[in-house]
Amino acid sequence: MSNTLGAQPVRTDGEVALVANRMRHDIIRMLAAAGSGHPGGSLSAADIVATLFFGSVLNYNPADAADPARDRFILCKGHAAPALYAALAEVGYVPREELLTLRKLGSRFQGHPDCHCAPGIEVSTGSLGQGLSIAAGLALAFKQDAAREGADAHEKRVYALTGDGELQEGQNWEALMFAAHRGLDNLTAVVDLNNLQIDGHVTDVCSLGDVCAKFRAFGWNTLEVDGHSVSELRAAFADAQGHKGAPTAIVAHTVKGKGVSFMEDACNWHGNAPSEEQAAQALAELDEAAAALAAACKEA
Repeated sequence: MSNTLGAQPVRTDGEVALVANRMRHDIIRMLAAAGSGHPGGSLSAADIVATLFFGSVLNYNPADAADPARDRFILCKGHAAPALYAALAEVGYVPREELLTLRKLGSRFQGHPDCHCAPGIEVSTGSLGQGLSIAAGLALAFKQDAAREGADAHEKRVYALTGDGELQEGQNWEALMFAAHRGLDNLTAVVDLNNLQIDGHVTDVCSLGDVCAKFRAFGWNTLEVDGHSVSELRAAFADAQGHKGAPTAIVAHTVKGKGVSFMEDACNWHGNAPSEEQAAQALAELDEAAAALAAACKEA
């Protein structure tokens, strides 16, 4: 796995899961304060983002978000911005309490990520379907940089997180063809496969069929994991880092709204914020889960 550019603790799987729980806590708090936003896809992505940032996968500098040697993380599904913002607060790039300004006038935390506003946001995203193209372009540029610099050069990696609903956008498949054709083995795409989009289940709205088979047909090294298992995610990222000659797709099976019982697999929580009472219930459930995770970490 990658080593971070700055000091970061080496965390166990249980400790990474605890970070993901804190991120879910922050997601609920900021959405309740804003009165709007997208809880479902933010919660489903929390374990993926936590593993990337805090599972010794993503190479970054906690003291300098603009370190030129860093890997890049592209949140293709920009409406899941609260998950990214929670990770940035956990790193220390932004104050945690500032998250409560989400979607307010003058806030650095807009409804979709703006790379001109806060440190750690690499690309402004939200127009679905464009992120994989950006990620492929970055990965190609990093390969060309490394080739110019010689055999001892550090080749930076690119990680892109997309959603299954987003894969209905045709531009993604052009990017997949391009990345495989160029042999971009420094590119890893993660599909947050929660089978829900704004209008209902993806399999009902416009089914993607066999997502893994499609990625393989496009020439990608393809892995299938439980997107809420830190150990499975870590193993998949390690496989991606070691695979040569082709980009890697990690198809992560997730539950939309994961961690909050009344939000799980519920279409109406795609883009609706919880009320004060609902937020209190959600936070209580997350606190209970955190206590169980903490106890398990002590026993391990």
